[in-house]
Amino acid sequence: MFRQICRAGLALCVMGLWGCTARPVDSFTLEVDLPAEFELKTAANYRPATGELCTLPRRRGKRPERKVFFTEFTPVASRVSYQLPLTETVDGCPLVLRNVAFDFNAKWGKRSTDVGGAFGGISIRDLSEMDRPGMPESGVQELSGQCQWLFRTAGPQHAIIKVLKCEPLSAVDPPDKSRTGGGLVRGELAGKKVRVKISLAAEELPYMGDNWVRFPNGWKRCLGDNFEDLYAFCNGNTVDFKPIKMPDGRICELYPTCTE
Repeated sequence: MFRQICRAGLALCVMGLWGCTARPVDSFTLEVDLPAEFELKTAANYRPATGELCTLPRRRGKRPERKVFFTEFTPVASRVSYQLPLTETVDGCPLVLRNVAFDFNAKWGKRSTDVGGAFGGISIRDLSEMDRPGMPESGVQELSGQCQWLFRTAGPQHAIIKVLKCEPLSAVDPPDKSRTGGGLVRGELAGKKVRVKISLAAEELPYMGDNWVRFPNGWKRCLGDNFEDLYAFCNGNTVDFKPIKMPDGRICELYPTCTE
């Protein structure tokens, strides 16, 4: 009798009458590879699905249509991973994942203010809105971006500060050139993995042109009209320079080596 009950239960399970059929996967894995001394805020943003007439509730200090994740600074390169649903329901309104936004912060010095920031993002779109190759057979879609430090001077002592700039190297489709990331098709993501690989360029460059002159061991800051000239464009004068203050307090004429 016990065997007959088990067989009957298995038959019903196969037929789906006991809810034994596997539920379709409605999420994907997002991985982000970060260089050392990077901090990341990730926000998954949901909006009403195409054709839905419902609207999101008015904000009351909370945003249920937005999932936010924080990753603190780490002294070494690291990888963070999130499981992101492709759909959500808020107050009875069916939502779909529309984009994932990144807010990068990185340390360039030891002081608390020695931090630069940049933004990036991935758009998640309907298949009808795009004409592009599908997800790789491996089930892992990689997007690559590169960040770089740009140096400049500030204040009466012409102290070195840095600005973080991040640009995409490769993506599924051409993204906004000012942001790291790309675009993906929602219908291809269920059960798959998206890996965003962020690298940091080894070379630093001037934040603005015509302020610095390059030498074999580094850069010299153009004098401009005089030492007090904070903008100090070269304007063709590549022989007169001003001293700069390094992040460690040294006064030098060559960045970043301080030696000819």
